[in-house]
Amino acid sequence: MTALRKWLFSGLLVLVPLIVTLWVLEWVVSTLDQTLNILPASWHPDAWLGVHIPGLGVAFALIVLLSIGALASNIIGNKLVHWWHALLHRIPVVRSIYSGVKQVSDTLFSEKGNAFRKALLVQWPHEGMWTVAFLTGAPQGDLLEQLQGQPGARAPDDRFISVYVPTTPNPTGGYFVLLRERDCVELAMSVDEALTYIVSMGVIVPGGPKNPKIKLAATPAADVS
Repeated sequence: MTALRKWLFSGLLVLVPLIVTLWVLEWVVSTLDQTLNILPASWHPDAWLGVHIPGLGVAFALIVLLSIGALASNIIGNKLVHWWHALLHRIPVVRSIYSGVKQVSDTLFSEKGNAFRKALLVQWPHEGMWTVAFLTGAPQGDLLEQLQGQPGARAPDDRFISVYVPTTPNPTGGYFVLLRERDCVELAMSVDEALTYIVSMGVIVPGGPKNPKIKLAATPAADVS
């Protein structure tokens, strides 16, 4: 039974990462293949090839992105982009959504963008419980004045920072919080190492052994009498 259990877990360690990787790739390819639906039915590759070839949507999406990027990089395209942005900013409901999404995308995808600046260690969700978070910026204006006026703040020399606390194993979901800088500990690990640590749920420790042996300290049994 011991050998069977060992073989079972060894097989899972080999197959699970492979299956998840293939599933993600299949989802990405099938999603990008939907971009072919913007073409007329007679222009679909399936129509004139007579057979469906997975992945053609990926190539088509890449061509569209490169074309739009090349168009937006020249003078005429740049003016069209500015005109399009100005038009969207005049629509009441669309303006608030578009401006917020554009600021986030500019931060994430710009060559000079740096959404996560540093990896931090913060107490979350309560004192005595620690987690890894990311520095995203610092509050300004009225928000900073309100924070410095809160009890316990040493205004005006008490600094506050904007922090993103991700969830695990999916770091795209999380919480945005404002903390005192003195309550955060800057980590030596890079942002990429911190993300790997979060996604792996603490299994992959930056700079540590691959399979650390952990032995919990014995605690006395609680008296339930």
